Amino acid sequence: MPALGCCVDASVSPPLGYAFSWDSSLPAPELFSSGVPPATNAAAVSTGSHWSTDLSSDLYRVDGWGAPYFSVNSSGDISVRPHGTDTLPHQEIDLLKVVKKASDPKNLGGLGLQMPLVVRFPDVLKNRLETLQSAFDMAINSQGYEAHYQGVYPVKCNQDRFVVEDIVKFGSTYRFGLEAGSKPELLLAMNCLSKGSADALLVCNGFKDTEYISLALVARKLLLNSVIVLEQEEELDLVIDISRKMSVRPVIGLRAKLRTKHSGHFGSTSGEKGKFGLTTTQILRVVKKLDESGMLDCLQLLHFHIGSQIPTTELLADGVGEATQIYSELVRLGAGMKFIDIGGGLGIDYDGSKSSNSDVSVGYGIEEYASAVVQAVLYVCDRKGVKHPVICSESGRAIVSHHSILIFEAVSASTTHVSTQPSSGGLQSLVETLNEDARADYRNLSAAAVRGEYDTCLIYSDQLKQRCVEQFKDGSLDIEQLAAVDSICEWVSKAIGVADPVRTYHVNLSVFTSIPDFWGFSQLFPIVPIHRLDEKPTMRGILSDLTCDSDGKVDKFIGGESSLPLHEIGSGDGGRYYLGMFLGGAYEEALGGLHNLFGGPSVVRVMQSDSPHSFAVTRSVPGPSCADVLRAMQFEPELMFETLKHRAEEFLEQGEGEGEGLAFGSLTSSLAQSFHNMPYLSSCCFTAEATANANTSNGGYYYYSEDNAAAEEDEIWSY
Repeated sequence: MPALGCCVDASVSPPLGYAFSWDSSLPAPELFSSGVPPATNAAAVSTGSHWSTDLSSDLYRVDGWGAPYFSVNSSGDISVRPHGTDTLPHQEIDLLKVVKKASDPKNLGGLGLQMPLVVRFPDVLKNRLETLQSAFDMAINSQGYEAHYQGVYPVKCNQDRFVVEDIVKFGSTYRFGLEAGSKPELLLAMNCLSKGSADALLVCNGFKDTEYISLALVARKLLLNSVIVLEQEEELDLVIDISRKMSVRPVIGLRAKLRTKHSGHFGSTSGEKGKFGLTTTQILRVVKKLDESGMLDCLQLLHFHIGSQIPTTELLADGVGEATQIYSELVRLGAGMKFIDIGGGLGIDYDGSKSSNSDVSVGYGIEEYASAVVQAVLYVCDRKGVKHPVICSESGRAIVSHHSILIFEAVSASTTHVSTQPSSGGLQSLVETLNEDARADYRNLSAAAVRGEYDTCLIYSDQLKQRCVEQFKDGSLDIEQLAAVDSICEWVSKAIGVADPVRTYHVNLSVFTSIPDFWGFSQLFPIVPIHRLDEKPTMRGILSDLTCDSDGKVDKFIGGESSLPLHEIGSGDGGRYYLGMFLGGAYEEALGGLHNLFGGPSVVRVMQSDSPHSFAVTRSVPGPSCADVLRAMQFEPELMFETLKHRAEEFLEQGEGEGEGLAFGSLTSSLAQSFHNMPYLSSCCFTAEATANANTSNGGYYYYSEDNAAAEEDEIWSY
């Protein structure tokens, strides 16, 4: 440490035996010698030069949150097992190959889609549905339960047409139905279930008006098995009145407010203070009114919801048991009860910890969940002598989360460097410009460095920097001098070993659009490089998005980490560095907004096949263009283009403005293409070589060929 003192102070006499120098040979503290700061995961602190895919799998907990659908293959890429545990080795899909197929230019055999990208795996969706059904079937058979299970998918989790249609198709054999919470959701559910099982339920939840209830009754006229679930007592009068006017005998359910409640973030919708449902007093009034109206036989379903991400099967069994008591009482009162709908709550293990003390994990699997539900219903019904009801669940998160992966690219990273050595004369000149207090801090810093007092060094370094900032604000210190002081203080921090080693990785993504739950309430998702996992990650970083908003970042990760182990950008796979966010198939797409007018990602649908790479892209959809997001804000892109085109005509003809030397056709064609492209960074802008090629080929405009200008303009802007 005495060497640091000599390095810092070149303006005062050094102690005997030390030379003046900026000693760049000072060894870095051993703790940071690898370039990666300490981490809680043992795999991250391996100091050996050898690295393996197993270590990466351990480091990113892939086997925890990813099983049985995701793993790290021998090439160091994330591998997808579309059929879960039933996937054969030759059926595994290399995710990097899917991304390259989607993003490579069309002239290279790709689809030419722009990042970010959502990759959907319908095979995974099918396996999730079958696994859920199988778990309940096994529990029912093993426990002697005398009714069946039929699931209901709440479309709010992901309303994408192909997701909903896949669920109806895959679940038709199991009488799998849909749940709607609004009029547009009800319309899409009616449409999709027209091709589903005749026995599938169409559960109508949410607040209801005359139009909503009329639609639900129209569904019954169309021989769809719709059930109007009363969320408020006042809805009953509407149901009775409208059903009589339409001459439709409704099937009615009611949502009960249970006393059972879990204390996690997702438990706020349950309990007596919950947003939805009827109290026991209200339930009795509903039964009485239905009886007086001669419609008590129409009451056939009891619904409740303990909350999403139920942490333990003990809490689950407690809530199901309470609800089954209410169900049995409704049977006793004469209602025509047939179904008990346990709502959502089947949790996802986002961090692989299998913990019941976390909002991002649960302490059970699907089989344990199903067994606990069946056992709780069976116990109460047998004690009460009540016929076993059909068990329904609305396990949306558990069904769709795994099948969708968000892929995005890290395009750059903040750099760290050790400050260069200032000359003795430069230091002398700098010190002479400081005020007396700052000079005192500088001398104290030098003395503390000589004595090896690390903490004291940092105190005087911070004081020196702050005093110099005040001098800069007063105008008595210029920017070069302030930068020199910053360099000295930065070097001191690095030499002591307390400098922040975490880099900021800039990603081609909007957190607000694609990961809104992280921004909204810090929901964690596993984020992992999808390739280079046979290499040791030598950096740690946080992720910063494209938006002009300080909240547009991801700085919390699974495992309680505040940074993510990452690789250097620019080596391997053409310099591209792809990251994947997993388990985000529920809610993220539906909740994403248009902050900074960044729209949604491109989407590809990938099925396992017998092709050489084990997959086939069955559908690809480019993300919303700049024109699309402008239309969402009530702009008219065609008219905007015409305005700019006329302005170009006016100024270029007059030889005015910055575009004086630019061809009119090239300018207007590039303007048209700008409306047509996605709002995100164009991949050709990520490398100096690509930028140079674009500049030389088209007068400084990226991604556009002047030879095809007229043809493509007509194709894009057809009025």
